[in-house]
Amino acid sequence: MNNYNKVLISLAILFLLGLSLTVFLTRDGSFAVSNSQPDSVILNDISETAASNWTDLSVLDEKNYKVDYVILDNINKIRYDAEQNKNTELKDNITVEKAINQKYSYMYIEKDGDILGTVILFNDSSDIYNRMRIRLLLGFAAFGVIFLVGAFLYGVYVKKHIVIPFDNMKGFAENVAMGNLNEPLLMDQDNMFGAFTESFDIMREELSQSRQREIDLQRREKELIASLSHDLKTPITGIKLTTELLKAKNPDDADIQDKLDNIYMKADQIDNLVSDIFTSTLDDLGEFKVNCQDEQSSVLSTIIKKYDDRGLVTATELPGVVLSIDKKRMSQVIGNIISNSYKYADTSIHVNYKVIDDYLEMRIQDFGPGVPENELSLITNKFYRGKQWIDSEAEGNGLGLYIARILMEKMNGELLLESSDKGFVACLLIPLS
Repeated sequence: MNNYNKVLISLAILFLLGLSLTVFLTRDGSFAVSNSQPDSVILNDISETAASNWTDLSVLDEKNYKVDYVILDNINKIRYDAEQNKNTELKDNITVEKAINQKYSYMYIEKDGDILGTVILFNDSSDIYNRMRIRLLLGFAAFGVIFLVGAFLYGVYVKKHIVIPFDNMKGFAENVAMGNLNEPLLMDQDNMFGAFTESFDIMREELSQSRQREIDLQRREKELIASLSHDLKTPITGIKLTTELLKAKNPDDADIQDKLDNIYMKADQIDNLVSDIFTSTLDDLGEFKVNCQDEQSSVLSTIIKKYDDRGLVTATELPGVVLSIDKKRMSQVIGNIISNSYKYADTSIHVNYKVIDDYLEMRIQDFGPGVPENELSLITNKFYRGKQWIDSEAEGNGLGLYIARILMEKMNGELLLESSDKGFVACLLIPLS
């Protein structure tokens, strides 16, 4: 506000300066006006002098009125000529009537109530008008120049102290809106928005610190989940081993065998879920590692057998090639796909192999209802489940195909999904060594 008051005072001073200059340039007597006294005063003085010396008007020679005039008698004859103007033709033909028509100043010479003659001043009204016009034009021009200079200086001030700081604040707001909290808002002590600028930059710092705290908290939460997922693996493995041991000790008790199979199946489901959560969390933390090595293609058959607990998987002949994969992660990919097919399709599964360029194509197809076309691109997203299965009794967490996709990408392969009235297909493009 102090800066704004300074600007107003400066403009007021410029205005008064321009007004004063205009008054000076247009003052009476400027630009060599022919006389320093008003015409009425001169006429009175000449008239009184002539009336007192009517018989000898030569006394007027001693007067220097600096004007051109003549004195006429009552019959319009010149009694006295000031000889300031050499235009004798004008003076020889001058009359009171002509003086009135030409708007010359005149006055009757009276003495004792009698009119002796007339004094006529040859003051050219057009010349007076032109001189006054020039004065006014120059005065307004001077005032205009001063006003424009003031306006220019005010514009420079506004740009420096208002427009530029406002643009900086606008750019700062855009950076904050886009989440860029590392760009500070520059502050200037002469900035009219100084207080706002400082407050906004404090807000930026607080937001930046709050975001960092949130990121740190999320990371700690993910690290906790990863740690718990890893720790759960040990007791789950113990449950599965104990179940197998109890089955071996009670081979003849069918009821116990069924219950132990059920326990083993549930433990295996928990094991798969914990593995998916652990993998997903490591990927979020950016610490998920894949170690690709050369493996014979026969490893795929071994993996299928491991997860085909229902014995419904059939396959074509497997080409004898060398794959560049992480065996453990590939096992997780195939296990998730087979588990999904058994869970949602509940049909047989057919696997088809084909070598295409630098990849081994592995097509895993079930013969269930498939997935709607508009959901194919969504079911590999984290925690997404198909709409037809949300309210169903089928258990799921939306991580299986998400894990399969990111694992294939990390092994330089690809997961492609297809669906038709013949069933659902998960196509794995496995890179060759």
